[in-house]
Amino acid sequence: MDLVTGTPFWKHLDGQPHAYPPLRDEVSCEVLVIGGGISGALVAHALVEAGIETILVDRRDVGTGSTAASTALLQYEPDMPLWRLARLHGEADAVRCYHVCRDTLDDIRTLSRSLGACPDPAFTAHESLKLASRPRDVGALRRECELRRTHGFDVAFVEGAQLRRETSLRHAGALLTREAASMDAFAFTHALLKRSEELGLQVFERTAVTSISQRGRTHLVHTHDRPAIHARSIVVAAGYEAAGLLGRTWGSLHSTYALATLPLPSFDGWPGNRLLWETARPYFYARRTVDDRIIVGGYDEEFRDPRARDALLPAKTAALLRKLRSLFPGIECETGYAWTGTFAETPDTLPYIGRVPGRDGVYAALGYGGNGIVFSRISAGIIRDQILGRHNPHADLFHFER
Repeated sequence: MDLVTGTPFWKHLDGQPHAYPPLRDEVSCEVLVIGGGISGALVAHALVEAGIETILVDRRDVGTGSTAASTALLQYEPDMPLWRLARLHGEADAVRCYHVCRDTLDDIRTLSRSLGACPDPAFTAHESLKLASRPRDVGALRRECELRRTHGFDVAFVEGAQLRRETSLRHAGALLTREAASMDAFAFTHALLKRSEELGLQVFERTAVTSISQRGRTHLVHTHDRPAIHARSIVVAAGYEAAGLLGRTWGSLHSTYALATLPLPSFDGWPGNRLLWETARPYFYARRTVDDRIIVGGYDEEFRDPRARDALLPAKTAALLRKLRSLFPGIECETGYAWTGTFAETPDTLPYIGRVPGRDGVYAALGYGGNGIVFSRISAGIIRDQILGRHNPHADLFHFER
């Protein structure tokens, strides 16, 4: 299945930073990572940094699946507010999840700087505004604000009158979060793989895994028209295509849409350099880029098939542009790039990370949801520790049997 259709902006901005060979010879390793997007790159880096012999394969060019389509807003909150997550998992675990994600933002910043990929385009710190799409959403945002402040998060409620004074936004209120970020996930993935190669990682692209079998404690991984790979452990980081390798699905598939404007001379009415998203479902979200564009996305649909998803791209692009113009009438904007992709969502909006039930030596990093990059970094630490036989204090929050 094509995960992305249209013209994602990041490949235009970065080009194709580096190419890797396909697998040509039979190989062996301690750990095989399947998937060369940002999730696989983060997991592989954590493994080779820990001294684990690792190979990474991708059926496409690395970084050109869902990673190339990511709008890469980095936030510590998942798509479910803290008060609602607390009802599902208890307040202590919900708060712990939020704290882990917040700490991971700093961890990603540190990692980006260590790669020489910071400042822009890899990682940029921001504040974010979650806008009340309807007046009746204000109460829930106020409740969310108070609960987060109780647990040490730096947030504030912004009244609608203040928004109208300072911006062109006409919402009844908004939750201001002071710890958020954006990045170029495509460039970051390539920088991370380059560093991991220096640490011993082997990367093979255009190498599709067709089947996995087990012989004793060794997995035999078959590839299409290629030699086999022998591995003690396997990490599936193939995103929404993981179901074909794991034999079942976790979460439901959705189609999402995005555009990047042409470069803009001004950002009249924009609230500083803040990220924007809203309470409505499906929601609209927006960010600025380092080359003076706006990226907007959202208006998700339940996924049926790639053809139906792709047929909606012109209408969804037009709707996103209308929404952007209605929010910021002082900004003269036109579409420069538009694309659509497929993503997955879990019932509690949290990822599934770690050992796969019933599959000895098989792990998965399924960073599903709107916070996938943060979840992918968390996955890297959990899976590394589990392969090394070490305790990870966060593994219980995201395991497959919760």
